[in-house]
Amino acid sequence: MNARTEDMIDRYLEAVAAQLPVEERDDIIAELRDLILSRVEAREAEKARPLTDDEREAILKEIGHPLVVAARYRKGPDSLIGPELFPYWLYGAKAGLLILGAVFALGLLIRLIGGSANFGQDIAQAFHGFFGAALTLIGALTLAGAVMEHYAIRPKWLTDWRVKDLGAFGLSDPSTWGMAAKSAGERMQARSDGRRSTVPFGVHLGGGGNDVGNAAFTFIAMGMFALWWLGIVHFPGTAGVISIDGENATLSPATIWATLFVPILVYALARMGVALFTIIRPPAVRMRAGLNILMAAFGLWLIWMIFQASDWFTLSVGADSARIAGDMTMLDLDRLRTIGDGPRDLAGIASTLSLGMTWWLAIMGLSLVWKVAKNVGRLFQSSPE
Repeated sequence: MNARTEDMIDRYLEAVAAQLPVEERDDIIAELRDLILSRVEAREAEKARPLTDDEREAILKEIGHPLVVAARYRKGPDSLIGPELFPYWLYGAKAGLLILGAVFALGLLIRLIGGSANFGQDIAQAFHGFFGAALTLIGALTLAGAVMEHYAIRPKWLTDWRVKDLGAFGLSDPSTWGMAAKSAGERMQARSDGRRSTVPFGVHLGGGGNDVGNAAFTFIAMGMFALWWLGIVHFPGTAGVISIDGENATLSPATIWATLFVPILVYALARMGVALFTIIRPPAVRMRAGLNILMAAFGLWLIWMIFQASDWFTLSVGADSARIAGDMTMLDLDRLRTIGDGPRDLAGIASTLSLGMTWWLAIMGLSLVWKVAKNVGRLFQSSPE
């Protein structure tokens, strides 16, 4: 065999060796060299002449590209996310992107309602923020999937699933989202009649609920909130700037938000943990009920601390400013009916935002009280853990 043949084979084997673990490299390369040389000798004997460069290269191509050949000897998975995990990755990506789209669309709507003077710039910022957040989401999902694939991690919910828990996968179908408003009246009627009503995402009311579906939504939503709270992702309409009569008004947070920064972050992460536990252990009804009661109590404490602070934000344009604050006197239905009817100046916008936030906190508090009552009842259920 001539020097040119040896040189070509050496270059090929060097490319393969660069992709192999150091401790196994010599043995694998020696095995490959023997395979290549035996094929070259067999082909030369068949043709009764030395092979041309093109013919020798054709043999190497038959064996395969160096990256592909090295992958055959590599331990562990052959792909970043294998076929078993890929459907779950795809579901998470679809559901997350749909929720991100809804959040950014809502933020854009808020900015436009606020009287933005630059419609095109607002849309561009919304698209820019969405794509940035989408890349972060997909990157996080891919990293999690790659770790699970590499270390052969298979949570129990991948294999020990039940048909009644499959409603969570409706989160990746946008057509089910549009059914929510349409079914609102049906759900209320079902409650009053004591019937069981099926609603989007497989959540059943009047006869027990699909907690896994709700938990999947909570996990994604709380995860995005935590990323926003930490400043990792940004949503339109949350940059602290509101347009008032063509002027940019700055929304400055009060000290209460700095005081509660860590507790609010802990609350979001804890909610994610409880949601993940619900997905992994759906039968643990009592334990999940106890965790939900603790989370609701924590949330009520946060709402009370925010409400007690009264002063929440300062809205300012130049030297003029107005406080966004609330108290119990704002929890009046007559005042609520007039929301948005005030002047569009600095004081009027601040008053509207104060009233809206006061009622939002009150509604959140009532929902958490209802959650405590519902889960106290679950503590006494006879379902097996």
